Amino acid sequence: MYKSFYGLKEAPFSIQPDPDFLYFGRRHTYAYAMMKHVITEKSNFIVISGEIGCGKTTLVRHLLNNWDATQMTVGLVYNTHREIEDLFEWVMLAFGLPYEGRSRDEIDAAFQYFLIEQHCMGKSVLLIIDEAQNLNPASLESLRKLLNINSDQYQLLQIMLVGQPELKKKLAELEILQSAKRIEVDFHIKPFETYDVQSYIQHRLQVAGRKSPLFTRAACARIAMVSMGIPRRINVLCNTALMYGYSAESPRIDVDTIEEVLRDKAEFGVIANPVVVDTSAIEYRQNLSHFMV
Repeated sequence: MYKSFYGLKEAPFSIQPDPDFLYFGRRHTYAYAMMKHVITEKSNFIVISGEIGCGKTTLVRHLLNNWDATQMTVGLVYNTHREIEDLFEWVMLAFGLPYEGRSRDEIDAAFQYFLIEQHCMGKSVLLIIDEAQNLNPASLESLRKLLNINSDQYQLLQIMLVGQPELKKKLAELEILQSAKRIEVDFHIKPFETYDVQSYIQHRLQVAGRKSPLFTRAACARIAMVSMGIPRRINVLCNTALMYGYSAESPRIDVDTIEEVLRDKAEFGVIANPVVVDTSAIEYRQNLSHFMV
C-alpha cells in the first residue's frame, strides 16, 4: 500500500525472519562470530540466548544460507514445543533420516552410523535447535546422550541451542551444563544500543529499495526509546508509522507520526504499550539524550 509512495520495492519492516534484512549491530556481530567460531573450530556446544524479537532466528537463517554444504551437514529443529517427548525423533527428521517404526535402540544406532558416515566423508555435522526454551525437561535431558556421542578422539557432532533467557535456567536446573563440560560458548544477544536504532531503520529501508532517509532523527530516537532496542518492536512501530504516513501523504515520518501511532496503540491496541518502567528502561532513556537532536 505505502511501497510505491515511499519508493520501496518491498515492505521493509516485516516481523518474519529474513536474512536479507539482517543488520549487524555490535551484539549481533559478536553472536555471529561466535557461531562461526564453533563451526570452524569444531567446538562441542554453544548456547545463544536473547529476548523475544532480538533477531536470534534471523541470525540462524543467515548462518544456514552461508554454510559450505560440501564441508558441513546441518540439521535444524525449529518447531519446538513442550509436548515433544522424544527429541531424537526430531533430530532424525532434521537430518532427513528415517525413524518411524524403529525402536529407540535402532534410532540411536542409525544416528551414530550417520555421524560416522559423515565423518568418513570429511564433513562435520551441526545440530541447531531453535526456540530451545520450549523443550520440556525430558527432551532437554536427552541432550546428555547426544553430547556423549562424541569421543575424545573424534568430534562427530556439534550442537547449537538457540532460545530465550529461560533456556539457560532450564539447562542449569537439569545440570546439563555441568555434565557437558566441553561447552565453549555461551552468549546473550542484547537489544540494539541507542545509536544502532537509526542505522537499523535506514538499513532495512535501503534493502527495500530506498536510499534517502525516511524517518527523521527525532522519530528514530522516539522509536528507540519505546522499543528499548528490540528489533521486532522497532519493526512493528515502523511498519505502522509508514501506513499512517502514507494515509496522511507525509513525505517523511516525523516524531508526531510516531506519537500518534503510540497514542492509538495505547488506547485501541490489542497489546499494551511496550514501554516498561524499570531501571533498565530509565537508563535506556537517559542514554538517548545525545540522540535526540
